[in-house]
Amino acid sequence: MKFKAFLTQDGVNLLDKRFLPALDKLGRICHVYLTPDHAMFLHNLLGGDGVQSVAQFKKDVLFRDYGISSQNADRIAFAIDAALLHRALRSAVTIQTQAGDDTTAIQIKLVKKLPAGSRNPTPFLTFETKGLRSAVVQDVPISKPLSRADVLQLQSALDAAQDLPRTLVQVPDLAQLQNLVDRLKNVGELLTVAITQYGDLHLQVSTSLITVGSEFRRLRVLGVHANAPVGDQNLSAPTRTEMAIQRGEALSVQVSMKHLAKSLQCHLAKPDCSFYGIAPQGACLMVIFQFFIPGTRLTDKSISFHCRLPILDPGSS
Repeated sequence: MKFKAFLTQDGVNLLDKRFLPALDKLGRICHVYLTPDHAMFLHNLLGGDGVQSVAQFKKDVLFRDYGISSQNADRIAFAIDAALLHRALRSAVTIQTQAGDDTTAIQIKLVKKLPAGSRNPTPFLTFETKGLRSAVVQDVPISKPLSRADVLQLQSALDAAQDLPRTLVQVPDLAQLQNLVDRLKNVGELLTVAITQYGDLHLQVSTSLITVGSEFRRLRVLGVHANAPVGDQNLSAPTRTEMAIQRGEALSVQVSMKHLAKSLQCHLAKPDCSFYGIAPQGACLMVIFQFFIPGTRLTDKSISFHCRLPILDPGSS
């Protein structure tokens, strides 16, 4: 089992300034999944009741001189502490900057080393910052690489996590949504989320004493779209939402307020667009982040990032 590659400058910037800060907020431990074509960072795909997340990059976005081999169809996966990974990368970048040498490059590779006082080799993801005159090595501890069976299970979970909701609505301002959630989480821990095919996103928290909600209307819709009935315009938001659910033109689910607040930390990855949708049969609440090719409004298909929030109630359909 071997992996070795040099980080590109774009890869360094993406990981250091955007994705690793977001991934660390989602959960300290994540899986790194490397294939011949992609590098992925995954949260909670092999169990746990937290937010699932998938950040996927085509290998050429992050790496050059990419070499990988294993008996699992050249696929390697392991668990790593996202904060330690980020710390090692930032140290490597600092060394690279201080060198002031355009030839200084950051190489990462999988190694096994024998820690002091141990008889068993331990796996590490090693950062080696190479210059003309010197090299600095940093070792980040990782889990034992996943077995063939676990890699297959991870791939199956990854395939299942790709299923898209039939209707997605674009939330234009994540900061505004963040402020709303910050207010609502002081009211209760369970959040009801409803999404209509008309482009409405309804958020509501209820307790035995109070019900508080907010609604985003006429959002951009991707996928299955319907025109809102004219007669519904003067009705209250809960009534309109319930009628849309009865017509089969909306879905409603309950999620943890903490999970939604955690998923909103993904704004640290600086996506250009964010979409919300409810999976068929109310299986999960899905948040999909879209990235543009710099300087354009064209989707960058070499990067994908999404979260799946577990449902605390079967919901309505």
